[in-house]
Amino acid sequence: MTHEQQQAYFDANIAADTPIEAKDWMPDAYRQTLIRQIGQHAHSEVIGMLPEANWLTRAPSLRRKAILLAKIQDEAGHGLYLYSAAETLGCSRPDIYEKMLDGKMKYSSIFNYPTLNWADIGVIGWLVDGAAIVNQVALCRTSYAPYARAMVKICKEESFHQRQGYEAAMAMANGSAEQRAMLQDSINRFWWPALMMFGPTDSDSPNSAQSMVWKIKRHSNDELRQKFVDNTVPQLEALNMTVPDPDLKWDEASGHYRFGTINWDEFYQVIKGHGLCNHERVGAKRRAWEEGSWVREAAMAHAEKHAVKAA
Repeated sequence: MTHEQQQAYFDANIAADTPIEAKDWMPDAYRQTLIRQIGQHAHSEVIGMLPEANWLTRAPSLRRKAILLAKIQDEAGHGLYLYSAAETLGCSRPDIYEKMLDGKMKYSSIFNYPTLNWADIGVIGWLVDGAAIVNQVALCRTSYAPYARAMVKICKEESFHQRQGYEAAMAMANGSAEQRAMLQDSINRFWWPALMMFGPTDSDSPNSAQSMVWKIKRHSNDELRQKFVDNTVPQLEALNMTVPDPDLKWDEASGHYRFGTINWDEFYQVIKGHGLCNHERVGAKRRAWEEGSWVREAAMAHAEKHAVKAA
């Protein structure tokens, strides 16, 4: 087929909700957009292990430690699924990982905030993973089939993470006055960064509109953010906790909660590498990458040896 015919066939498949497979023809811009999005998603999973791993040795009980360890292990698996999905687009896993280490590919801004106390671990599971689920459930229907298939398993596990986070928050909400104060402080610190996780407002997002045309995304940033707020405020009220937003109110006419203005200056500063933990997070992953080079080399040599024998 000519390029025009290939483009027309691709456009028809997108319009008909026919999944795009790895071997199908696709525009280069579509391919590069997917590499960027899936790569950032994968980086977020592996960076997201760090703020929680910080509390593994200080979990308040063996049960809490086992839950947190399982959650961190799940996130490592999510990163592997996503890097594998990115590789189906023709990119190199080491290449996109090194781009993250060099600051040329981003990861979610939320992981550049510190975990100061145990309540943060519950709030990350509840609010941060809750925000991720709102975004990721829609990705189960993304137009690129390998990405969509990876997201089905990821969403099942993220749902567990959100529930265990809420259960941990509930335990603190029903605890002592000190525990309740600790929980409220954590909510105050993570509420706004959780809203930033959905990305800039639709009018300021450089990639969102085209991603929706290609059905990589099914909902805009603002739609997803609104859904998260509507889902989460009743959960906060059930815990007798408050939202750190004096402008939050229920709008009967629209059936949605209205919320205050997000500090986008803070968001962009964190994205540019000026967050509280940017250097710490990337530095930890760089050390792991460099110190683990011998493992990768040994694994590759083993694989090559067996490939020669099989030939």
